[in-house]
Amino acid sequence: MALIKLNNKAVSNATSFGSITSLGSMTFIKKLTASSSATLSFVDGTDGVVLDDTYKEYVFTFNNMHPATNSVHFQFNGSTDGGSNYNVTKTTTNFSTLHKEDDSFTFLGYQASADLAQSTDFVRLNGNEVGADNDQSLSGTLQLFNPSSSTFVKHFISDCQFSEQSDHSERAFVSGYFNTTDSLDAFQFKFSSGNIDAGDICLYGIA
Repeated sequence: MALIKLNNKAVSNATSFGSITSLGSMTFIKKLTASSSATLSFVDGTDGVVLDDTYKEYVFTFNNMHPATNSVHFQFNGSTDGGSNYNVTKTTTNFSTLHKEDDSFTFLGYQASADLAQSTDFVRLNGNEVGADNDQSLSGTLQLFNPSSSTFVKHFISDCQFSEQSDHSERAFVSGYFNTTDSLDAFQFKFSSGNIDAGDICLYGIA
């Protein structure tokens, strides 16, 4: 039996190692940049966007999404008809943690007002409202699993950090599923009121 010695530099005297499975690569697909934009939409087969069975997992990243209007929610919805309608039925769950700048208030809990139960409404990716001050914005990620499946519902998980309108740092965790076995081929992002003043969204495929 071989002796395996571990230290802070290396592994020595090992006769063999098992194989290590790759976790998969992240492939950049498309970046959309907002400039007083009402919506940002990713539609499969349009302008280089891929949202089909090329990948079983997709990731959207949000970088400093800044609203033109104060106290709004960043939200998204999916489509099964190439973006003609963003009204897929979904059920979601939402909880968040927050801390006020002056240390006067903290919170960790479920956000019942932000969830959906078999609704076609847009999904809120932040529990409370994003502020529109010049230094306020939202950043985060959205994971989407196997949107082209014709067998299963379509699951998603979101993790966003933002500067809340009353000067809280808030992190919102949102998840759920699109309750359809039809392929999802488009996704749209917008604020609940007003334009997206600035920010960018990138789409990646996970091999």
